[in-house]
Amino acid sequence: MGREDQIEEREVLDSIFPEEITDLSETSYRISVTLDTPENDTIEDAEDAEDAEQPILLLQVSYPADYPDVAPELEISAPHNAPKHPRLDVQEDRDRLFEALAPTVEENMGMAMVFTLVSALKESAELLMSERANAAQALKEMEAAKVEEEENRKFAGSAVTIQSFLEWRERFMKEVEGKEQREREEKEAEDKKGRKPAARDEKKLTGRQLWERGLAGKGDYDEEGEDALPAVEKMKITS
Repeated sequence: MGREDQIEEREVLDSIFPEEITDLSETSYRISVTLDTPENDTIEDAEDAEDAEQPILLLQVSYPADYPDVAPELEISAPHNAPKHPRLDVQEDRDRLFEALAPTVEENMGMAMVFTLVSALKESAELLMSERANAAQALKEMEAAKVEEEENRKFAGSAVTIQSFLEWRERFMKEVEGKEQREREEKEAEDKKGRKPAARDEKKLTGRQLWERGLAGKGDYDEEGEDALPAVEKMKITS
């Protein structure tokens, strides 16, 4: 009874997977399962993009003598020399994929289950890839939001409080006072340069110059030198 069920199931599978199934022996075969990559997945790395073609899993099935009353022997692998996909690594993900198949095996015990196992394997592998694509997209959006936040922070400035305003006003008034003080000092310096020298700053006149100008007796004069006024003798008054 078991062997008859196995032969019948194998014939059905051959009609469903004519290009994907390969016999390994009378009681074992291998089915190639092509996975669909997530629609929202964007792989930007150049090397990863080259390896981002639709990944393929190989499900090897071996019938025990009592199948389908007992579970089939299963093995999951990748095609020989297949590049490592950025969202799926059969070597690392094999245990998780087997765990996803376990409930299907239990639910279909006593019935032909290989087609259901192929569907479950495809679904669980694509779900795993989708989760990783979503995680990568979320990380990308988070990094973009962080960059945008930093850019906005440059233009937002600091929040104004009463204390910060008073501190700013004090600094501003000091700057204004300092500027006005510098301007006053510069103006005074310019005024001093253009001012006419005071009389006391002029060269002292000689005695002759004072005499000639009628200023003798109105100011000091230089009594020395050749320009000094001649001495005046006392005049005698005769009767």
